[in-house]
Amino acid sequence: MANELQQKIQRFILENYLFTDDPAALSPDESLLKQGIVDSTGMMQIIAFIEEELGVPVADEEMIPENLESVNKIVRFALSKLQTA
Repeated sequence: MANELQQKIQRFILENYLFTDDPAALSPDESLLKQGIVDSTGMMQIIAFIEEELGVPVADEEMIPENLESVNKIVRFALSKLQTA
């Protein structure tokens, strides 16, 4: 499930922010914010994508870089939300 989720999240970011479908364009550990790939509005769109795709709410206090800074961090966060849902 983690691999499928990673591909889904990475594909969303690639298509909506880097305008490509080449997975090599985005390392799963690359900081989305520090690299300027997304801004705060983009991060809200990623959160909405997580909520819609996985059906789990993301609380305001969970919207922190430790949970959402990179594809891998988003995947870990989403998996933890799914386990507690």
